[in-house]
Amino acid sequence: MASKSLKSTVRISALAAALSMCFAGTVGAQSTVGSIFGNAKAGDQVTIQNTDTGFTRVVSVGSDGKYSFAQLPPGNYRVTSNGVSQDAFVKINSGTSVNFGGAAAAKSGDLGTVTVVGSAYNANAIDVTKVESTTVFTAKQLQQIPVAHGVASVALLAPGVVANSSYAANAPSFGGSASSENAYYINGFPVTNPLTSLGFTTLPFDAIDQEEVLTAGYGAQFGRSTGGVVNVTTKRGSNAWHFGALAIYAPSSWRSNYRDYYYPTTGRVPATDGTLYQRRQENKLGSLQYGLYASGPIIKDHLFFYASADLTKQHDESNGITRLSATSRTGWADREYKYPRGLVKLDWQINSNHLLEFTGISDVTKQDQKLVSYDYNGFVHGSTQNGGGNFEDNARTYIGKYTGHFGQNLTISLLGGQQKVTHTQDLFGYNPNCPVIAGQNVAANRAPGLTYTVGCQGAASVAVPGAYDKTRALRFDVEYVLGRHTLGAGIDNMTATSLTGTQTAGGYSWTYNFTSTPNGPVDAGHGVGSPASAGGLGTQGFWVDKTIIVNKGLVKTDQKAYYLTDKWKITDNFLLSIGVRNENFTNYTGTGKKYVEQKNQWAPRLGFSWDVNGDSSLKVFGNAGRYHLVLPNNVAVRAASGSLFTVQSFTYTGVDPATGAPTGLTPIAVDASKGYVCPGTQAISSNLECGQAPDPRTVAAKNLKGHFQDEYVLGFQHQITPTVTWGLKYQYRALRSSIDDTCTPALGGACFIFNPGVGNTFLEQQPDGSFKEHYYSAEQLALPKLKRKYSALHAFVEHTLANNWYGKLEYVFSKNTGNAEGQLNSDIDTGAGGQADVAVTQDWDLPQLMVNSYGYLPNDRPHVLKAYGFYRFSKQFQVGATAVISAGRPTSCTSFYPTADAGLYNGSFYHFCGIQTTAVQPGAYTPAPRGSLGRTQWTHQYNLQFRYTPTFAQNKLSFMLDIYNVFNEQVAQYKYARIQSSRTVANPRFGQDLSYTAPRYAAFTVRYDY
Repeated sequence: MASKSLKSTVRISALAAALSMCFAGTVGAQSTVGSIFGNAKAGDQVTIQNTDTGFTRVVSVGSDGKYSFAQLPPGNYRVTSNGVSQDAFVKINSGTSVNFGGAAAAKSGDLGTVTVVGSAYNANAIDVTKVESTTVFTAKQLQQIPVAHGVASVALLAPGVVANSSYAANAPSFGGSASSENAYYINGFPVTNPLTSLGFTTLPFDAIDQEEVLTAGYGAQFGRSTGGVVNVTTKRGSNAWHFGALAIYAPSSWRSNYRDYYYPTTGRVPATDGTLYQRRQENKLGSLQYGLYASGPIIKDHLFFYASADLTKQHDESNGITRLSATSRTGWADREYKYPRGLVKLDWQINSNHLLEFTGISDVTKQDQKLVSYDYNGFVHGSTQNGGGNFEDNARTYIGKYTGHFGQNLTISLLGGQQKVTHTQDLFGYNPNCPVIAGQNVAANRAPGLTYTVGCQGAASVAVPGAYDKTRALRFDVEYVLGRHTLGAGIDNMTATSLTGTQTAGGYSWTYNFTSTPNGPVDAGHGVGSPASAGGLGTQGFWVDKTIIVNKGLVKTDQKAYYLTDKWKITDNFLLSIGVRNENFTNYTGTGKKYVEQKNQWAPRLGFSWDVNGDSSLKVFGNAGRYHLVLPNNVAVRAASGSLFTVQSFTYTGVDPATGAPTGLTPIAVDASKGYVCPGTQAISSNLECGQAPDPRTVAAKNLKGHFQDEYVLGFQHQITPTVTWGLKYQYRALRSSIDDTCTPALGGACFIFNPGVGNTFLEQQPDGSFKEHYYSAEQLALPKLKRKYSALHAFVEHTLANNWYGKLEYVFSKNTGNAEGQLNSDIDTGAGGQADVAVTQDWDLPQLMVNSYGYLPNDRPHVLKAYGFYRFSKQFQVGATAVISAGRPTSCTSFYPTADAGLYNGSFYHFCGIQTTAVQPGAYTPAPRGSLGRTQWTHQYNLQFRYTPTFAQNKLSFMLDIYNVFNEQVAQYKYARIQSSRTVANPRFGQDLSYTAPRYAAFTVRYDY
């Protein structure tokens, strides 16, 4: 397990909530609704009607000439006053302005022209009813631009959102935060992965009606995020019957070859400089997708349905081994993926004041994996299956919601739902009676005269049977208009449960090793003696490690919150929005006991919006707020559920030809006084994970503070012409507190969950079984103050759909620095990605790991330019484009610690750079702050879409060709940072390119919409 707060109540109370302007806004459950507001003749009535469903509401215009409709489902509306009608489009969590004359004219009754703000294409028209920094993508808009079909791919078009290549494609970083610090919602229900907070449940892409990406300043109704929020609403039925079908074909033959990985040329390791490391030219990836949808009325004007289903079949072939191992029985992977996804949405308009909704979502991933041999001699792969298996993740989500309007001023909503994701696997060749064998293919590890085999185990680790993740959520929201105040309140409760874990296949693994100094200790830091002292092949430097890893548990997190808001219309043009959210988090161990409880975490929010000209043409806005984040379930699996992670070292004399296991074993002595030996064994555990569930009082610091962040935003938006809007915004974020684990020597060899960079109080168990409090200051823990800061200047210009074209250009200049990324550590890499132990990273384990740790963080991209739009040549022909141009990721150098301090991790993990030529040579190291070795190359991603909609099919049939990464720029996303393989051996991979951007590929789409 490797893994400030504000100083006064006055300062806390000065922080921010949702903003609105001089009209009533929306409070709805995670803001799945919008609003219509504006000016009309005082005393008149204004009627709105949803042109798709017939939903109708009427309100009276106030004496000030203002009117508003809150809690409206997104969609198309007709607004009528005094015989004059105008169409309007309502966006998620947004207000649409429809003015029947100016405010003064409305009071006097001298109405002028109708002015409407908001359209399906101009998703970010100036909305003076909100302060959130958001980007809304509508279904129509997503069909006009080339963007990969995925919620995360769409989010990456929003400003301040960058790809984190250390993790899966569905884990972007928002505003300098770690990729696990985001929240994802579908129709108001939280679908974020409850185990790690990395990833989320998804849905048929064609079922998305609107996707809102909130990057800053979101209101008190949103919580549990210090990154960003992705808020998706689905399509719904109407009085008109609609159906359609689509097919998307992206064969592997339309994809360019993948770039091979090479050893870097450094002059330090001549034998490998510039040579092939991993061949990827033969890798293949192709897919075929089918989709259907239908919608319509079950009972006209009252009951509607929408149903969508699609199936994606993907074929993936790839080389999984490097040239370091010339051959491998399981080096080539042939995978068949199936992604069947479906959604059903029911809407029952009981009458104009009461609405019931139901959403059911199925999200399934099936993988049939076949692993065969691969040989670098000729670059050929076999056909006989030697590994792999069948894997399935099956998510079922059910959501119900009620919305009621009581009179003109009171609206309430109630949302509840459940999501359960089951995980199953059937491993090829799994033998529960055989150990895992590793290291035997490395030539240096093979003793002369012995025959090493691959053994009889076909898997490395296995999952616990019946694994699942479950989320239950219930929330209640109410809004009441009282004079110039729009008051809101809500309760937002959620429980996340996970049955999860893995263990070493066959119970344990054997790893063959070799050292050229057999008289030296195998692991001096943990007290493991020398191979030579145990005799046998140890005198020549050969030994094996027996590793046992068992991590499993049924873990749970309760998350309860309530919020209060007041949107106060101080003047006709100025609105002050005051809000506060109270978060309460409780984490439970695998035995059902509380080990972390955080109560009454107050998150104040304060915002303003000034409609400078009174006509929504110029808005100045600002906000400040505090945001909290829960500790995810995965922490309890290792820290609080009796995990087992031990290593015992032996010398040996032979190898079993059937199992591949060593024979003639002699234990290598360990020094128990080092404090890393599990009781009653000769096995070491660097974090004392010995399989015994700890007392929950010894897991975490007492009165542990939560993970929280403060944010400040100031900006403006200006409509310079009827079709062009531009704006500028400054954003600043500071992480005030986080949660991680530490094994600092001050704690006597034990590891605790704690708050980094401040003093902590721990309960230490005494010999008689009692507990004693012990406070350790930050100085005693020998760890630095936590630092993570993000500042950004965001500029945009947008041209609404006019003169046959739409376009938006975004530029963000930012700086992301600190000594910790947050809940993750993306810099730790083995070539397979960053550390995935969320909130238990390596960073704070030891004081030496934090030396020179301050610098540019892995999600820092100082310059990012994004653009998207389309041009219509005619009703039949259209071209769309997206572009993302980004500065590279910071690169680092890590090495061994200059001095051989007791208890150090034995690896190239420390922020120093240099090479030793002898066992102890401190002068060879120089400080290397995080991110100080420059950056990777800029990335340029250009995508094009060509659309043909023939008139002979009444514009219902369309053909599209999407080309992604048009110029086939495959650029390294990060670099290998470890400069040494051992204290005296240079690592030939240091500075190696890793994780190239995807090669150019194309997809052809045919769709029919009736």
